[in-house]
Amino acid sequence: MRRTGQGVREAAGGYWARRGLPTGPAQVAVAPGAPVLLLAVLAAAGTGTAAGTGTPAGTGAALGSVLLPHPCVPWCAEQARLLGRAVHTVPVPAESGGTPDPFALLEAVRRSRGAGETPQVLVLSVADEVTGTAPPPELLHEVCEAAVAEGLLVVSDETWRDISYDPHDTVIVSPAEMLTEAGRADHVVVLAGLDAAFDAMFEAPFEERRGAGRSVPRRPGPPPGIARFPDTGRGKLLGERVREMLAALRAELPGPVAAAAAEALGEPAELRARRSATARLHGGLARALHRSVTGAGALCRPPHLGRHLYADLDPFRPRLAARGITDAAGLEAELVRRLGPYAVGGHRFGDDPKELRVRLTTELLTAAVPATAVPAAARGAAEPDAAGHPVDTERHQQAVEPDPGELPGVPEALSRVQSVLVDLTDGSPQ
Repeated sequence: MRRTGQGVREAAGGYWARRGLPTGPAQVAVAPGAPVLLLAVLAAAGTGTAAGTGTPAGTGAALGSVLLPHPCVPWCAEQARLLGRAVHTVPVPAESGGTPDPFALLEAVRRSRGAGETPQVLVLSVADEVTGTAPPPELLHEVCEAAVAEGLLVVSDETWRDISYDPHDTVIVSPAEMLTEAGRADHVVVLAGLDAAFDAMFEAPFEERRGAGRSVPRRPGPPPGIARFPDTGRGKLLGERVREMLAALRAELPGPVAAAAAEALGEPAELRARRSATARLHGGLARALHRSVTGAGALCRPPHLGRHLYADLDPFRPRLAARGITDAAGLEAELVRRLGPYAVGGHRFGDDPKELRVRLTTELLTAAVPATAVPAAARGAAEPDAAGHPVDTERHQQAVEPDPGELPGVPEALSRVQSVLVDLTDGSPQ
């Protein structure tokens, strides 16, 4: 087990090095999932001193509080509350989700201190799973500056950074890059689940999912998580504490999961191709879904990555109230009744339960694709050309892939989404 764990740490170092973050195996911790790692990081951070200060953290009234953007994936708050930490959520700005508004962050820190707490950790995401957006680098820089000025440890969740629809258009920068360049590397820990990599390795494309073509291997288990600690005195101490806690919990990876994780982090060509194809497929579907949602009059940030988007129907509050829908839970229930299990209310992501917000998923559209439809994105590598020269698989696939929004069954599903929203709000497409 020790050998396989070392292999994952070495592979994780290479993964981050390819993203501009030189990383040695000693800077890496591995656990069965990003939530477990976050729990260990929060616990370890509370056993020393408050970030950037000389005062004890994690004891008595000064128990370190945790700040989160809202909306935010639920497990972030759950891990903090398991440790008895106070949790403060901070609204995201209009530009994107994943990071708090920097001015609202400073106000939340002030209020936390006023309540006798020690604000200690800010958890953010540079690739937000809830809203499908990435913060602009300049906004992320402001947030990081504010966090460092207040002595916060930044935990950057980067689980979905590799599923950007257009990597040349959406620039995803890690706080670790920014803070290392600024000489403040010891203020940031990078956290990443291998969800996207395991999806690319083990999720069956359309034709395989329906019984045709070669089968993909079975998942050996849930995707593990990796954490990167700074190569500083404080970073090394934090990393050691985290690994000690994981060892005490026996939070180790089974051999098959460790082997799959090391392979995924090595990013072989086939994985990269399938990951890119998946991003293009869900990118096309998410953009089409966004057009349907906004066409019905709802507010929604344009998605850039992942499989979700976040719709705001609060402008239709009086019309929805007339139908008995007055909060996110009621909106979720009605949309699930009409569209299926593809809508999740904003109250589950830390938003005000009274706000009429909901997360929608592209699975609403993929579920509508019939068995006979096989996107080129799901097929294998292209054959050599007439002269016998190899073809660039990714470019070939982009050239022959159908528009995801035009796949059989998808236009009808999109029309149904818009029709349901228009009916609920008594409105009409814009």
